[in-house]
Amino acid sequence: MKIDRLETHDRLEHFTSQSFDIAKTCQDIVNRRPFGDHPFYIFAHKRSLGMDERWDLFTRRMIENPNARFEEIETDRLIWQPRLTKPKAQENSMLFKAYPGTDLIRIIWMIPQRELWAQFEKGKMTENKTVWESIHSFMNNKEKLEEREEDDYSDEAINMIYCELSRKAQFEMTHTT
Repeated sequence: MKIDRLETHDRLEHFTSQSFDIAKTCQDIVNRRPFGDHPFYIFAHKRSLGMDERWDLFTRRMIENPNARFEEIETDRLIWQPRLTKPKAQENSMLFKAYPGTDLIRIIWMIPQRELWAQFEKGKMTENKTVWESIHSFMNNKEKLEEREEDDYSDEAINMIYCELSRKAQFEMTHTT
């Protein structure tokens, strides 16, 4: 097979630039401080869009671009969820742990869809040590990926944080109307 070096370089540039979007998205979530100053997880996972959601996106896009076509509307979306508890490891997901007030965001796992696993192996153009270690852990020791972290809160502490957030939200709702 003959490889076009410029095309390969463009694909590599696109692939590596995606990590900057991930970092920016994580930092935006941390800056919102969804749980105040408490460390939390950021869980990103793929979700298929229903026909009604795709139609809604299409009608919005038609306002911006009358030449938009329904076929161009994405069928999946990456959901970014801040949470206090660690989710189950799954394909096509990423998990980070964020520490508000610092610039620390720790990667717990980055597991692509199974069909893409081979492209992250050592020696491939898109080799990625973090992704490959996540895949390996997912295949061989999924329980370890899902274990509580040493700095995770107890269930009681998590419940107290949620109760406090709920009280604040209720107070803001009753005092802003």
